[in-house]
Amino acid sequence: MQSPLFSHTEQQSQDRYTVQNPQLLRVSLTGHDDVLARKGAMVAYQGLIDFDGEYQSSGQRRARANTGEGLDLMRCSGQGTVYLANLAQYVHLVDVDREGMTVDSAYVLALDSSLHTEVIAVDSQYGISGTGKYQLNITGQGKVALMTSGQPLMLQVTPDKYVNADADAIVAWSSSLRVQMQAQTHSSNVRRRRGTTGEGWELSFLGQGFALVQPSEVMPPQNAQLGEGIAAQFGVGQQGARGQNQNNAWN
Repeated sequence: MQSPLFSHTEQQSQDRYTVQNPQLLRVSLTGHDDVLARKGAMVAYQGLIDFDGEYQSSGQRRARANTGEGLDLMRCSGQGTVYLANLAQYVHLVDVDREGMTVDSAYVLALDSSLHTEVIAVDSQYGISGTGKYQLNITGQGKVALMTSGQPLMLQVTPDKYVNADADAIVAWSSSLRVQMQAQTHSSNVRRRRGTTGEGWELSFLGQGFALVQPSEVMPPQNAQLGEGIAAQFGVGQQGARGQNQNNAWN
């Protein structure tokens, strides 16, 4: 049998994490160090690999119940190779060092089990809870595999150049940055979007670090009807790809 498909063979690497292709992650396990992966993200594996649900502490369960933010993880252990992917999203590896990283949990594919995660709040200048209100802070030393819908944009934030990003397009940022959520509006009714621009909540980043933005917004277009049909084809509504991620939707 012959086909161009046979050119898509596995990457040979001694590294623990390897981007097999832009939308597929290869993880090598040696039996000594587990990896935590998004539940259901395994698409293939080789060797003797065990998959177990990851225990959540009472504090993590409370945070998830109160904020909707948190990670549904499985623990991958053993010896062999695991391939991870989610909805054909693009995969990116990030080294988390002393600086730390804040991320929307919806974009985490995998991370080292040695890393620590906690839910944090992003303050709103209006005191109103909305998209981007709660995020996941990741600290320690290790790697995180992030996902984006399309190829992302990495923006550098410096003391003399701050960055604003749509709260539905932001993926991650340096934990050292000062962040504030605000509404793009001239109206006293900040719950209403600004005119007919379709722009709503945004995050402002100040300090020294980075902000990672994807070329896609979690929210559906304004006034879109959620559910079956065309909306579901674009991944929104109960039948769409983000049907399990309703906390990122505008209410």
